[in-house]
Amino acid sequence: MKYLLVSGGVISGVGKGIIASSAGLLLKTMGLKVSSIKIDPYINVDAGTMNPREHGEVYVLDDGGEVDLDLGNYERYLNITLTRENNITLGKIFSKVIEQERRGDYLGKTVQVVPHVTGCIEEWIVRVAKLPVDDTKEEPDVCIIELGGTIGDIEGMPFVEALTELRRNCRREDFMQIHVSYIPVVHGEQKTKPTQMAIKSVRSAGLIPDLIACRCEHPLEKATTDKIARFCQVSNEHVLAVRDMPSTYQVPILLSEQNLVPLMTSTLQLKEVTIAPALQEKGMHIWNTWRDLTMGLQNLHEVVEIALVGKYLEQPDSYLSVTKSLQHAAMRCKRKLVIKYVDAEHLEKSANKTDPATFFKAWHDVSTASGILVPGGFGGRGTEGMIGAANWARENKKPYLGICLGMQIAVIEFARTMCNIPTPQASSFEFDDADEDRVIISMPEHHPGVLGGTMRLGRRPTLWQPNTEWSKLRALYGLQNESIDERHRHRYEVNPKYIDQLQDQGLTFIGKDETGVRMEVIELKDHPWFVGVQFHPEYLSRVLEPSKPYLGFIAAAAGLLGKITKNEAIVPQVNGVV
Repeated sequence: MKYLLVSGGVISGVGKGIIASSAGLLLKTMGLKVSSIKIDPYINVDAGTMNPREHGEVYVLDDGGEVDLDLGNYERYLNITLTRENNITLGKIFSKVIEQERRGDYLGKTVQVVPHVTGCIEEWIVRVAKLPVDDTKEEPDVCIIELGGTIGDIEGMPFVEALTELRRNCRREDFMQIHVSYIPVVHGEQKTKPTQMAIKSVRSAGLIPDLIACRCEHPLEKATTDKIARFCQVSNEHVLAVRDMPSTYQVPILLSEQNLVPLMTSTLQLKEVTIAPALQEKGMHIWNTWRDLTMGLQNLHEVVEIALVGKYLEQPDSYLSVTKSLQHAAMRCKRKLVIKYVDAEHLEKSANKTDPATFFKAWHDVSTASGILVPGGFGGRGTEGMIGAANWARENKKPYLGICLGMQIAVIEFARTMCNIPTPQASSFEFDDADEDRVIISMPEHHPGVLGGTMRLGRRPTLWQPNTEWSKLRALYGLQNESIDERHRHRYEVNPKYIDQLQDQGLTFIGKDETGVRMEVIELKDHPWFVGVQFHPEYLSRVLEPSKPYLGFIAAAAGLLGKITKNEAIVPQVNGVV
């Protein structure tokens, strides 16, 4: 096993995840099998209970693991399937060490950070790095390890010590480190002192970076590169300038142009790895397709404008997978994506009284957008604004996509407007804590008061219902498929008691779970695109393989979605690209 460690210094949020994912993609283009591990030094066991407004989105894996959003970057870039064990937290490590201590595994010894906690971390990395993550079902050749936070954080020190031990126990050619630093500009001058101090701190902790990736707004000046190389004891070619790019998907190309592939090949002696010719050919195809897709972004002029009506807009990463999925679909449809973020609370009538300008601006963004998307979320805040947006989309034939809460919002709106169900019933248990006769109720799996791990999580099947061949969404998945698998994360569901009443008025539940009781997909027949899904399709969207609900939504918003023919092998045409 060969390990590539990506660490960071100076400031957090410097882009380690994108650089780690980009390095992994470049390794895959060589035909190598690549896995990844994200280390988060916080004491939480997982990201499941973290507020999206503070931490960003919670990413969900096939096995139901609620993990850091960087694992989403790895899966999207590398087209791999990770497990909850690929995300290591201090909470997980402490829980395991204490469990072992209570079991008597340490034979009465004093349990200490070194060697017991660090040993647990190293053992975890070595074990998980070997798990197959792609369709080859084989052990990976290289494992990318991203160390969250910055070197010097007190909670991260056990991990730094463990990685130092891992480096010592590996052959020199089996361990490589890229340290990501930030180059600030003060009065027009690029400053290198923060990077010098960061590298000094890394080395004093026992790690020795092979490459220094310098994040910067503009290309590094030669004098800056020379200074970093001189004071950090590396050669000039080992200083990479990772400047801001129009799209993060262009970062692999930027790194490739700075010879990252030869540098990794030399340091890790990758020529000693046997690569199957089929994987080499596949890697070349991935790279050519990636380059053509991402470098063509500058040539896109036709715009598709999407109103994202959400409630966690203070944190840009709250809807990261959603925005990435929209980007994937827009790139496939060859359209320039413009997302207008609309705070759902600004659409509510109360906002008109307190701040009319904000109210009218929000409704202007919704009413002029090409499509309206309501993503997932929790709690009753802003839901009346979301219901108003869903009503506008339905009545004005604007493409609408509702994800999780967004689907439930569409059901509530339809129940109120088309079925004349009164508001106390046409609501959700989540909004008023009253389950009796609500259109949206809590699931049996949900235990109120216990938040961690009580949701319906992970990859689960959805079965298409009879006589739904007219569905645009089903056609995109392939009419020959009787079911699909998507990832879930929810606590609430549509009340089966109201299904017949809703369907009689035209809201069709075209997809249900394997029991036939839980509603998974809604769609309006006589509408350009009005779809709601209980699952989160954004978790399985890939750069080269966009999510079908997002692809259909963007295609409809761009006026590209064709008609379904009687031949079930033909799917809706999107300018010949779907």
